[in-house]
Amino acid sequence: MARHHPDLIFCRKQPGIAIGRLCEKHDGICVICDSYVRPADMVRICDECNYGSFQGRCIICGGAGISDAYYCKECVTLEKDRDGCPKIVNLGSAKTDLFYERKKFGFKAQG
Repeated sequence: MARHHPDLIFCRKQPGIAIGRLCEKHDGICVICDSYVRPADMVRICDECNYGSFQGRCIICGGAGISDAYYCKECVTLEKDRDGCPKIVNLGSAKTDLFYERKKFGFKAQG
């Protein structure tokens, strides 16, 4: 997800023991490079990203988590799994712009 949207920001704090989760839409992808091939290492997130209502949520979009998140073999080899907590902490400009466009034209939110 972050590979295709450069305005998304990772948390990057020291990961704890909590395991990252993914929703149905993002199930099976590497959280760093969006690859669907060769899952290798389980994603660990920091305690702050797994606290309260964030517990069990998708680390990319915040939806209901249904499966564990994994890094792909290439990201593990390149040691991108050691950069810190990979949870996305901002919405991104595309979603923010869409929210204000809907509000401006009076459309009701879908979903």
